Amino acid sequence: MRKGIFEKILLIAALSFCSLFAGAQNEAYNAYSPYSMYGIGDISRFGSAYNRSMGGVGIATRDKRYMNVLNPAAVTEREKQSFMMDFSIVQGNRYYAQRDMHSSNNIFNINNIALSFPVWKSFAMYGGFAPYSDLGYKVISWETDQSVIAQTGSLLNTIQGSGGLTNLFLGGGFTVFKGFSVGGEIQHIFGNISKDNDFTMVNTSFRSISSGYDMLLHANNVKLGVQYEVPLSDKVSAVVGATYKLKSNLTGKVDRFEIQTISSINDSTPAPRTYTDMLGRGRVKLASEAGIGIALKGSDKWTAEINYIRSDWTSSGMDKELGFANVGNAVFSASTSQSLRAGFSIVPNRNDIRYYLKRLTYRAGVYWDQAYCKINGMDLNAFGLTFGATIPVSRWSNGVTVGVDIGQRGTKTGDLIRERYVNFNIGINIFDIWFIKTRYE
Repeated sequence: MRKGIFEKILLIAALSFCSLFAGAQNEAYNAYSPYSMYGIGDISRFGSAYNRSMGGVGIATRDKRYMNVLNPAAVTEREKQSFMMDFSIVQGNRYYAQRDMHSSNNIFNINNIALSFPVWKSFAMYGGFAPYSDLGYKVISWETDQSVIAQTGSLLNTIQGSGGLTNLFLGGGFTVFKGFSVGGEIQHIFGNISKDNDFTMVNTSFRSISSGYDMLLHANNVKLGVQYEVPLSDKVSAVVGATYKLKSNLTGKVDRFEIQTISSINDSTPAPRTYTDMLGRGRVKLASEAGIGIALKGSDKWTAEINYIRSDWTSSGMDKELGFANVGNAVFSASTSQSLRAGFSIVPNRNDIRYYLKRLTYRAGVYWDQAYCKINGMDLNAFGLTFGATIPVSRWSNGVTVGVDIGQRGTKTGDLIRERYVNFNIGINIFDIWFIKTRYE
């Protein structure tokens, strides 16, 4: 193994530290959306910048130059003795509209860190971590009910939350026979979620109240995958892929607290009231997920793929359990999430020595997502377009992927919030061949 790989890993570690430090700053969020206040927050779209630039596809992707963690069976498509590492970040810009009100926010977060390596002949492994769900919101409003104001005076309500869950994963794949591969992945999902609801009284004759939930959660899960590639002609092949993630129990600890601040008519502050609830098995579940994908590959030049993913959250229990259920006045109900994704990539001439732009891999995609929750009985849908390119760096398949995701979620209908966004993705792909003896002439 050459020295250069260590230098690259150190660079990635430094970038990771910087992004983690940035995410820890006051008033900073890994995600920011009023829709993340329900359940466990926004379920993250798994995959690298390479996947995101193609609409999020990857169930049927087989590419020996890049890591694909969307299907455990895909790890078998690789150069012999190859080591691959992928690191990507995302920068998001969101714009909100409700009736005549408008707002905006920006976020920065790690998208994933993963590496893969061969183990024995047709068997290879991979591992890493990525966000599973993200939660970040802050909504401030004044009480408008005149009957309440007449009794208490002006009242300011602040609803805010932060945190999320992280997916630590380890998987492997095996080639059963030529063209047919199977794989499996174990996941440990863990993290903290904090939700606060503050009532601040302008009239100091009344106590201000702060209440909320601090949750420490974890779950273990298993994901299975299969891929089958069949040649259609000398230069074109088809790949069919499928994945299935099992349902799992979300366990941990839920602390509910209530704090009353001192008022002008009482000089003693009541002690904070805290209730701890151990979240037992079966009360809240992470839903199972099934996905299928079909891809066409034009030799080593182009790929077109379409994926469909479905996950039923109706029996998750999140819309009934304290800490996960309603926040504010909106009614949240667990639903079925669905996603339809399509993507395309092409490289004009990978080995062109005259025109560098012909060596780039250009990507584009489109997607439609339906969230796992309904708000006031209405589905929460998102749709968007993605564009990107992978820029080759040095030799082998080292490269940098840049991409943009432009889309919209929600609607202004039914007093909901329309959320438009522009997300930028940057991914670094490190590729190296291990255990090759250096030859000297």
